[in-house]
Amino acid sequence: MDIDEEIRVARERARRRDHLTRQRETLNGQIREVTRLVADLEQQLAKEDRDVAKLEQGGFGSFLAGITGNKEEKLARERAEAAAALERVNGQRSRRDWLAQDLRTADQELAGVANAPRELEELLARKERLLVDSGDPRGRALSDLARELANTDIDLREHQEAHQAGVAAGHAVGQVMRSLGSARGASTWDMFGGGGFADMIEHGHLRQADEAAWHAQRALDAFSRELADIGVAANPQLPKVDTRWFADVFFDNIITDALKHQRIARTGEAVQATAQWVGAMVNDLAARCGELTRRRDSLLVRREEILSQ
Repeated sequence: MDIDEEIRVARERARRRDHLTRQRETLNGQIREVTRLVADLEQQLAKEDRDVAKLEQGGFGSFLAGITGNKEEKLARERAEAAAALERVNGQRSRRDWLAQDLRTADQELAGVANAPRELEELLARKERLLVDSGDPRGRALSDLARELANTDIDLREHQEAHQAGVAAGHAVGQVMRSLGSARGASTWDMFGGGGFADMIEHGHLRQADEAAWHAQRALDAFSRELADIGVAANPQLPKVDTRWFADVFFDNIITDALKHQRIARTGEAVQATAQWVGAMVNDLAARCGELTRRRDSLLVRREEILSQ
């Protein structure tokens, strides 16, 4: 078998692997859905069985049904509903078993083509070396493509790392916002006579915000470093919410409840502005990652086209 035929066979195996991988994901989703449905139906069946048992064993419901003269009719209806519930449970259990069998079959076939993408890439690389070494005109085009692919892969990886750091920073800043929001709610209550209990809740939320702010600033610093790797200069800073600031400004009795409320609100607004900036940057990075992914895929298609000639 010549190398072109090997590439054709390997490509078919790689596509089969992609198909089976998607099929496996779908099957897993279906199994999870049916498993939840079986659990719900089993609860319904247990309820129907209890209703039948109550009538059969002579509880209060059975006594009332006997007085009204429709006990047998009600018992027959409850038994029919229980039988129908059991049929639904058994039907969904069988469906789950069928899906599990389909999943096992897909897994078995997938195991046979698990290495297909790597095998295809090795064959393409082998042909690429042959073309370059033989002085074939396609070799120069492949060398240029290889260089462009390498640069695109590096750019994509750096943008993905920045995106991940941004998502983490966004979650961390969001936690600060939630804690400050809770503190602001407690502060409002305190202004309208919440007393010592409101103070205690407010201080608890502020301590949580204080701790979350340090974690968030660390995540923001990491995000800044990742942005620097892709040529973006940024130094996002949360408002000063260190322990001393909270202790001296928020917890002291020197300032009024109204001043505390205003301080919390202003701090929350500043944190929200940071969160909005992080969100916008994350969206921009996601779009850029999409562009780089499409560019890489296009280069790979072009490379495969040249190697298939």
